[in-house]
Amino acid sequence: MKKIERALISVFDKRGIADFARALRNMGVEILSTGGTARLLAEEGIEVREVSEITGFPEVLDGRVKTLHPRIHAGILAIRENQDHQAQLDEHNIGYIDLICVNLYPFVETTRKAGASFEDIIENIDIGGPSMLRAGSKNFNDVAVVTDPDDYPAIIQELDQGGGRLSPSRLFSLAQKSFVHTGQYDGAIAQYLSQVNWEDDGPVLPGENLFPPKLFMDFERVSELRYGENPHQSAAFYRWGSESVHGLAAARQLQGKALSYNNLVDLQAAWALIFEFEDPACAILKHTNPCGAALGSDLADAYLKALDADPVSAFGSIIAVNRTLDGATAEQMAKLFVEAIIAPAITDEAKEVFAQKKNLRVLELKDRRAPRGTAGLEIRRVLGGILVQNTDVSNELDDPSVRVVTPREPSEAEWRDLRFAWKVARHVKSNAIVLASNGRTSGVGAGQMSRIDSVNISVEKARPSAVGTVMASDAFFPFRDGLDAAAAAGIRAVIQPGGSRRDEEVIAAATEHDIAMVFTGTRHFKH
Repeated sequence: MKKIERALISVFDKRGIADFARALRNMGVEILSTGGTARLLAEEGIEVREVSEITGFPEVLDGRVKTLHPRIHAGILAIRENQDHQAQLDEHNIGYIDLICVNLYPFVETTRKAGASFEDIIENIDIGGPSMLRAGSKNFNDVAVVTDPDDYPAIIQELDQGGGRLSPSRLFSLAQKSFVHTGQYDGAIAQYLSQVNWEDDGPVLPGENLFPPKLFMDFERVSELRYGENPHQSAAFYRWGSESVHGLAAARQLQGKALSYNNLVDLQAAWALIFEFEDPACAILKHTNPCGAALGSDLADAYLKALDADPVSAFGSIIAVNRTLDGATAEQMAKLFVEAIIAPAITDEAKEVFAQKKNLRVLELKDRRAPRGTAGLEIRRVLGGILVQNTDVSNELDDPSVRVVTPREPSEAEWRDLRFAWKVARHVKSNAIVLASNGRTSGVGAGQMSRIDSVNISVEKARPSAVGTVMASDAFFPFRDGLDAAAAAGIRAVIQPGGSRRDEEVIAAATEHDIAMVFTGTRHFKH
């Protein structure tokens, strides 16, 4: 491109704009601006010309029309090496505009404001800004388009080193960023308005509708992965581009090999499970299912109890904890081969312990919960489309409809373990059976085609400690055989949704075996 001689600056987000404009002006760049931006620059002592001086036309319609003028857009869109374009600009006395610095009205932020009116939201649909950005981005060979205040220092540095010019690669990258910016903006407008119903009395706003008629999803690549579920599959990790960075995208990897596709899937499952609990807790997962999960007096106690639940399956696992991971707990974990460990914080002592295992992936994730909005949706690809659902965050155990359906009620200790097992079962692949005792899983039966198989696997995993445990089932028992098997293993209490055609038969089996049984009324399949 030729040397930048004229810039148009019109921004809503004014972070760093005075310093950016001052640096441009010190390089001899003429600054054009509008409205509040022009006033701010003038107050900062920066020489600036109002766009209305160039167009010969004042801002009108409460600022709705400022830059929508041939003298602006022709100066942006003209191809510098095109002699016909140059002749037309000369004929109409139009000058080139070499740099556009624009960011847009806060449409999304306005929609999220409590009590924002439909009129306020519509007024925050920017028109002139996207028009200039598209024009400049289309003509990226000759025009620099700046949308992000974080880019100001790098641009000034390159202009200073390049004699007022930017490299072709910089110009193209700025155009790419600009088109993403306007694409996200237009997508947000289209999605919001697709949820508004227009009735005789005017607009009916969308409220809490999670599933709009049109779903515009915006993702930004975080990294390419070595491969997918298997070595012959390619894979990459993307984050929600229009949401604040959260979840695994916000995790900080402190050491170890690069994360794989399967690592990330397992880490997500582990993180979702571990924050079911307020007390110190540890979960050890393989293939998204818990080998063991436990509460403890501290993290080391919770880890050892979780490991004891199934030490064989724990080999090559993912470990998650819900407290700051300390040195004593790290010493215990370091004795086992694991793929990755994730915690909300990790002490220096723990880091020193893990540093001895160079390949061990260690992640710190301070963000416990995803923000509201699209981040609360789960998405799965199917042929021809996607399935979307909100996350399973039901707290039905606090609902008065939860009821004991057998003559014997659970003891206080059994109630504690039933609550614990029920929370774990929600994170186990269906058909899911979880045995628990003293705040620790004893056996887990996951992903079986029949519920009785899951019962038998959980009992086999727990032997000989199945005696005196409680059982959680993610869905109803279709036959009494599950209760008969539970009784034979010495299980003393069961929690399940209920709802089977044979509920009375199942209740009778529990009563016959003196098993306390609770119905929650809510199923927790995990496919």
